Amino acid sequence: MTTPGASHDTDRSFRRRLMDLVEGISPWDDQERGHVAVVAEWITRGSPLHRVRKPDVPDQHLVCYFVVLDEAHEQLLLVAHRKAGLWLPSGGHVEPGEEPWDTVVRECREELRIGARPSALSGTRPFFLTVTRTRGAGEHTDVSLWYLLQADPDDITSFDSGEFETVRWFPLRQVLTTPVDTLDPHMHRFTRKLLAAVPTG
Repeated sequence: MTTPGASHDTDRSFRRRLMDLVEGISPWDDQERGHVAVVAEWITRGSPLHRVRKPDVPDQHLVCYFVVLDEAHEQLLLVAHRKAGLWLPSGGHVEPGEEPWDTVVRECREELRIGARPSALSGTRPFFLTVTRTRGAGEHTDVSLWYLLQADPDDITSFDSGEFETVRWFPLRQVLTTPVDTLDPHMHRFTRKLLAAVPTG
């Protein structure tokens, strides 16, 4: 049986580890810098971090995106998300008692049927951070840690068809010419940060 004191210590320890992840992100622009500051304050304030009831309790909660890269051909995998009606990276909610990287490993297996191989660009730490108000029924705020994974196109042979209509590889520069209203609202900013980080030549 877990005592209240032990539960408090566990929460405090998780917040320290999460703060370390957030502070380890090098902001790409003023918007990301602002998001890092907002999330650091949210963690420190002691607000609930995890979703405990679908879709919006508490109103703001922690999620992980993972962007699967084919680094050899400079392209990334996006999914046509049925509920959102957008092209998005794969991802999911961080469950209570779960580390964010463990969320990535679990969701990658569930959604894309592959193991999570971290990209050399960021390893098992998040590369990008966003704070986004969702649209439609159950509107809420996602605090999203974006991770980078590596895979070859041939690795993706199936996916969670209950959540996704289809999946598609996008050349990085094509993402920037895709209308932003068909993507996660931060997808263009993420891609510019990624292009600046990808070795050339």
